[in-house]
Amino acid sequence: MNQFDEETRLPTSTDGVSSGLVHSSWNIGTNPNGGYLMALAVSAMRAQMPKHPDPVSVTVHYLRPGLGDQSCQVNSQLLRSGATLSTARASLIQQGKPCLEVLAAFADLSVGSNAGSDAGPSPSAPADSTPGVAAPRVYPPQIPPPEQCILRSGDEQGVELPIMKRLDIRLHPDEVKAGAAGKAQVTGWIRFLDGRPPDSLALLLFADAFPPSIFGLLGLVGWVPTIELTVHVRRRPAPGWILGQFCTKDLADGRMIEDGALWDSTGALVAQSRQLAMLRRKK
Repeated sequence: MNQFDEETRLPTSTDGVSSGLVHSSWNIGTNPNGGYLMALAVSAMRAQMPKHPDPVSVTVHYLRPGLGDQSCQVNSQLLRSGATLSTARASLIQQGKPCLEVLAAFADLSVGSNAGSDAGPSPSAPADSTPGVAAPRVYPPQIPPPEQCILRSGDEQGVELPIMKRLDIRLHPDEVKAGAAGKAQVTGWIRFLDGRPPDSLALLLFADAFPPSIFGLLGLVGWVPTIELTVHVRRRPAPGWILGQFCTKDLADGRMIEDGALWDSTGALVAQSRQLAMLRRKK
């Protein structure tokens, strides 16, 4: 079993209560990464819906920081199970207090999946999967290949990154230095260090694993805690690197809204995200 699968595995009892461990290997600084906590809760939730294994819409409200290397409990409730969609909610609890609340919709994305190709990213978007429907397309950004991009550094962000023991994150050379981009944007590649192929659950993690986009404008920002995060998974990703781009166009009163997108190795848009986060600048 891969590290991500092992460290998001929470055996579920018949009453929807799961118990396990929050692993510190996914920390940003001293706190577990929010995308990892989301994936941990969703992993427990989807165990109740074997017909619908893919999270397609997940919204999380973060109530307090998680605790690495501490036990946790996920209380999940199936709200509706239909022919094509199931909906559930869950609470992740540590030390008797809820850390996050999740509302998620699940489906089966195996029909029309792009999985199976490990080709390099294409500059053009895939055709729409609905016959006769012309839809707007979100094209992947032009970026050097992973071997020409720079490994994410905790020194540049001003925070330790234990999560880099699990993930391989390569940033655009023009955006890797603190404040070098001159705009609130971060672009780069991501994959698991142990070779695990990406899937719909991994996309939840990847949507929150890059440096905060405000880093490209303000430089050393340290920890940027998420208040609320929503991820929409559009397709199961093909094997290979995932390309991500995140940008912030709204920063006011110490809170920012960041929009993100992920593309797989075929150039297909596989997920989109939006989060509200707090900016706590280092002195």
